[in-house]
Amino acid sequence: MKKLEENEPHEPKNLKYASRYLGRDELMLEEASELIGLQIYTPNGIFLGNVNNLVIDLSNKRVDGLFVSETNPLLVEDSKAVNVPFRWISAVGDIIILRYFPKRVTTKKPAPQI
Repeated sequence: MKKLEENEPHEPKNLKYASRYLGRDELMLEEASELIGLQIYTPNGIFLGNVNNLVIDLSNKRVDGLFVSETNPLLVEDSKAVNVPFRWISAVGDIIILRYFPKRVTTKKPAPQI
């Protein structure tokens, strides 16, 4: 590992990865895997859950979404698992902040058949 000189510019590791995740450079799988385990917060600062897995578009070699299996019951009915589209991400660092998340996610119940 290269040692940084005193006046050498550098950016924190997670910010470097964040710029890659947000489409500024090509995403590499070993960097994307570091998203797993990060906490996700809504734009209003409400905890949604932790990233459990990634939804990958293999043909385009990019992350399409973040899979969250145990979600906040205040946001998601019955704490169901959700796939958060990658385009909803505002910032990635020590945590993930979303630019959008619905006020409440509910499961649609089928209409009774008559």
